[in-house]
Amino acid sequence: MSLNQGPQRALNGALWALLALSLVLAVTLGPADIAATEVWQTIAHHLGLPGEVPVTRLRDAIIWDLRLPRVLVAAGIGAGLALCGAIMQALTRNPLADPYLLGLSSGAALGAVVFLLIGASLLMPVGAFAGAGAAMALTLLITKLLGGATPSRAILSGIAISALMSAATSFLIFWSATGDSYREILSWLMGSLSGSGWADAGVVLAAVLVLGVPMLFAGRALDAFAFGDAAAATLGVDVVRLRWLLLGATALLTGSLVAVGGAIGFVGLIVPHVVRLATGSRHRVMLPVAMLVGASFMVWTDTAARSLFAPRELPVGIITALLGAPIFLLVLLRYRRVT
Repeated sequence: MSLNQGPQRALNGALWALLALSLVLAVTLGPADIAATEVWQTIAHHLGLPGEVPVTRLRDAIIWDLRLPRVLVAAGIGAGLALCGAIMQALTRNPLADPYLLGLSSGAALGAVVFLLIGASLLMPVGAFAGAGAAMALTLLITKLLGGATPSRAILSGIAISALMSAATSFLIFWSATGDSYREILSWLMGSLSGSGWADAGVVLAAVLVLGVPMLFAGRALDAFAFGDAAAATLGVDVVRLRWLLLGATALLTGSLVAVGGAIGFVGLIVPHVVRLATGSRHRVMLPVAMLVGASFMVWTDTAARSLFAPRELPVGIITALLGAPIFLLVLLRYRRVT
């Protein structure tokens, strides 16, 4: 099944409206009782738009400095991970592929742990991005040495690098971590958006715009990959060049997202599968829908992580795993009935 142009536009419009509503409602939820009108007043005030008298300074700080950047970070991470997952599944022709397939999660974890253990916890995002970049470089280098960026070589190289990085991370934690550093490391490894500010929102949204949006235009070429490399080349696709470009862009985008939010699982795995049930497998249609669904999904999972057990906060990776595993099983059952 695939959507025609009219239904596609209607679906995209509805998903944009859902995302906007989700962002506003997520800001209102929390220990401080915030109204939706106060959210709009605060945003209008900071953007210099004419409107009613802004809220009190305390409520302004809660909305503008604490909650709004966090929900924007959540939306950006959800959109980016869903897009990367869909592209990785297309490039590797593997329905179990996710954004961390090239060892990025393990590399980012190693980089973050190194910076934390040397006493530079404020630079953990920098370390995570450096680790993800190193893992990406090693994976792609091994893939090239093996003869080129084919799906099977990329997967096997990523598995090897992931295992190596995970072993190094476990060794460092066992050998060096003491006291509260264990809690910080575990919180990051399970994914957490706690403390996200405007700088984090800027990094995430810039990464999605600069790296993610251009990948949307590869939809037609990704459709050709479904028939194999030879068929894609026959249709005029420069298979090797496009695969390297998309692998590199996906790795950089995932590294940026992991550097800010930690290793958040299942979003990039389940959202593309769920979206395909509604849109079909045409990537030109599916990719933007996956981004919008991933953004709203992440906003609400992070809201649940910080609200369900208030004042205690769960790592958002726990919520995505609790929701993602059953959803993925349901998707697998449906595919089994279809095939």
